[in-house]
Amino acid sequence: MTSTASTGRHGGDHIAQALQVHGVPCVYTLCGGHISPILSAAKARGIRIVDVRDEATAVFAADAAARLTGRPGVAAVTAGPGITNTITALKNAQLAQSPIVLLGGAAPTALQGRGALQDIDQRPLVEPHVKRFLKMRRVRELGPAVEAAFELAQTGVPGPVFIECPVDLLYEEATIRQWYADAAGKGSSLPERALRWYLSRHVERMFEGSHVVATPRVRTVMAPRAPAGSIGAALAALRQAERPLAVIGSQAVVRAPDADQLAEAVACLGVPVYLSGMARGLLGRDHPLQMRHQRRHALRESDCVLLAGVPCDFRLDYGKHVRRSATLIAANRSAKDARLNRKPDVVALGDAGLFLQDLAHQHTQAQPSRWAGWVAQLRARDAEREIEIDTQAAASGAHVNPIAFLRALDREAGDNALLVADGGDFVATASYVLHPRAPLTWLDPGAFGTLGVGAGFALGAATMRPDREVWIVFGDGACGWGLAELDSFVRHGIPVIAIVGNDAGWTQIAREQIKMLNDDVATVLARTAYDEVARGFGAEGIVVRHMDEVDGALRRARELARQGRPVLVNVWLDKTEFREGSLSM
Repeated sequence: MTSTASTGRHGGDHIAQALQVHGVPCVYTLCGGHISPILSAAKARGIRIVDVRDEATAVFAADAAARLTGRPGVAAVTAGPGITNTITALKNAQLAQSPIVLLGGAAPTALQGRGALQDIDQRPLVEPHVKRFLKMRRVRELGPAVEAAFELAQTGVPGPVFIECPVDLLYEEATIRQWYADAAGKGSSLPERALRWYLSRHVERMFEGSHVVATPRVRTVMAPRAPAGSIGAALAALRQAERPLAVIGSQAVVRAPDADQLAEAVACLGVPVYLSGMARGLLGRDHPLQMRHQRRHALRESDCVLLAGVPCDFRLDYGKHVRRSATLIAANRSAKDARLNRKPDVVALGDAGLFLQDLAHQHTQAQPSRWAGWVAQLRARDAEREIEIDTQAAASGAHVNPIAFLRALDREAGDNALLVADGGDFVATASYVLHPRAPLTWLDPGAFGTLGVGAGFALGAATMRPDREVWIVFGDGACGWGLAELDSFVRHGIPVIAIVGNDAGWTQIAREQIKMLNDDVATVLARTAYDEVARGFGAEGIVVRHMDEVDGALRRARELARQGRPVLVNVWLDKTEFREGSLSM
């Protein structure tokens, strides 16, 4: 770290310089006076400012950027309600183990706790949802705090880091000194003179050392690697296995630049695999080792299960899907997640993706032939399920069969498609029908099951991967959170294609609620004209009410996106029994 003399800089530029050194291409934000110097300075340094209509969207966009690049995404929001609006998105990033840096405004240092505008104690609200809450008190701390936040966000189990930036640390020194001089007044009484002395000393401490600025540096963060003993034990278990099975989750692709090498390693292992979360698409559209259906049955039949970046939470029925006699291998950066609800026979603490690569490096090529019958059995079961899905897709109704529609979407979407999933029943159906094209081309909220991620994820995806054709698959309930961001897509020239599966209800909830309680209360929506809403924001809107309109609408949507125009396709869906019995606890 080197130091240089500096004049005429404000605290916002200290932060912007650190962001620039870390190669940050975009800051996602909703403006506010508390953070204006950060945004202005970042823009001046060539960092793209992507302003949105909801602070949660900014954090979701930073989350998506982090998942797709492997580097922390950055969001900046104003004080008080600006920060409280981010809590759901922060918690989603924490549970998804996404490395993000959130810059949050705050009231002036000398006025905190005294009723200043938007002044609340932000630490108890934010701290439970981040790896570290960094509270700034001096200008000279700002740049080093960004440096530390980037390191913390990526170290060990990735996650969000928050930097609280009081407004009086961000503006130019002369302006702040004048603010405090005016606040001190000119009275001659002893209390008034004492106040002037106190505030003068306070300002001196705030700016002490700020004229000699330490040049930020990027700290090297080494990914944790599982020890050789764990790799050896896992290899021995696989060599003895007759029916091995792998389940690979989002944590395995945290090192996004390694995704192609990871895909090669998984193929080399020869173990049949189920992919979940961000790992969807890792092996391309139709790899012979990738299974898509009947995972529960496969897990119960397997004699050796490898969980790579996947905890035994509700998605695996708290470990009950894996039979007790099977050898369980858990590779995870988190010791807690590796042992959650089920004690593994082999624990490989470290990066799950690197573990799979290390495993493949030592694996013999002769072994997979022993598993050919097992792979064929699983593929036959998958084929049977695909036939059943085709049968369901052939059913006709008054409007659009959702399964048939998703089949059409899968055919029409480009080879460069990146799919963002935001919804309940319709999106869960999509997860079985749509085939992500390549590694890092599927984004869903993760374990928290958060609705409302779609617009933010799409913004992050489009800014980080402008070569991709970005689709949002919305449920009609979930799209309510993101509709206003059509304005953001239009203003920033981001040509996403938003599909709204409009079945006029919170169908995933209604499905079980009506059976169990004989009541549809609070689950009924209208066939809202979301396409007209899109046009109101300056985007294109298309409505599809019948199956014979589907192919033309999808082609038209792609054509509009290629012209640089965001488009929403409002698809009137029929009800389906595809997701019966899908309630999760």
